[in-house]
Amino acid sequence: MLDKLNALLERLKAHQRTLISAMAEHDGLPAGSTLRHVAELENVIAAVEAVGV
Repeated sequence: MLDKLNALLERLKAHQRTLISAMAEHDGLPAGSTLRHVAELENVIAAVEAVGV
């Protein structure tokens, strides 16, 4: 059961990252905007998680 919940959590986090990045791109936000920073941070987190750190 815990494995299924963890898998669901990972899918939700990935979807959240995609939505944040899409919002930042769609709205044409400047590089210094908060949403742009959040999107960039989410991408870094995803990269770190991908290498299993």
